[in-house]
Amino acid sequence: MAQLASLIRHPVKAIGYEPLDRVALTEGRALPFDRHWAVAHTAAKFEGQPTEWQRKMNFLRGVTGAELMAIAARTEDATGKVTFTHPKAAELTVDPMAEQQALIDWLTPLWPEDQPQPDRVVHVPGQAMTDWPDPFVSILGTGSLDALSDAAGTPMSPHRFRGNLWIEGWAPLEEFDLIGRTLRIGQAELEIRERITRCKATHANPETGQRDVDTMKILRDTWGHQDFGVYAIVTRSGEIAPGDEVTVL
Repeated sequence: MAQLASLIRHPVKAIGYEPLDRVALTEGRALPFDRHWAVAHTAAKFEGQPTEWQRKMNFLRGVTGAELMAIAARTEDATGKVTFTHPKAAELTVDPMAEQQALIDWLTPLWPEDQPQPDRVVHVPGQAMTDWPDPFVSILGTGSLDALSDAAGTPMSPHRFRGNLWIEGWAPLEEFDLIGRTLRIGQAELEIRERITRCKATHANPETGQRDVDTMKILRDTWGHQDFGVYAIVTRSGEIAPGDEVTVL
């Protein structure tokens, strides 16, 4: 039996992973508060606050700044503030939009000096600042992660891949065979749409922020491509939680 092993969101694009106990999915929407904010850099191709989705090269990303991959996040339900931690920085608790300068100041020492610098926090109501404008939820298999870890010769953290839903009980890469199928998880249903092609952000260790595994090469050498995980669209609203059974419809 396959089941939901873990549930993760990333309140600020590329900055902080946050495990969840449960979440309510909404038809046609991304995971709630996943990539709710993003940090634009000084070379962003738009000014001020955008009114629509913007391309990923406008924002701070782990592919450019490996240290970002070691940031963890924790949202305070009572206040909506987010606490950020990193092994090389003091803990910071802020409202990412209202106190954005504090977040910018905290991020700057973790960002490469030779790159366009952190400039401002942005948010587009109703639009997750994901790599694609579609309201995708990413789904990955722990069996695939185990197989990749075996090929790498070292345990690979799921946080390298910034996924939302991790499914336990599938064979390695079984998720690729489910494209076009619908999953029922808890009360919700999601239709799997396409594979996720990976980038060098996955080379960084989420515990240290240092690049220590050539994930791209291992993917190519092991399976002949650079894909890992799949994108899905929520087709039926409902609450999900780790431990929920995953059924292929």
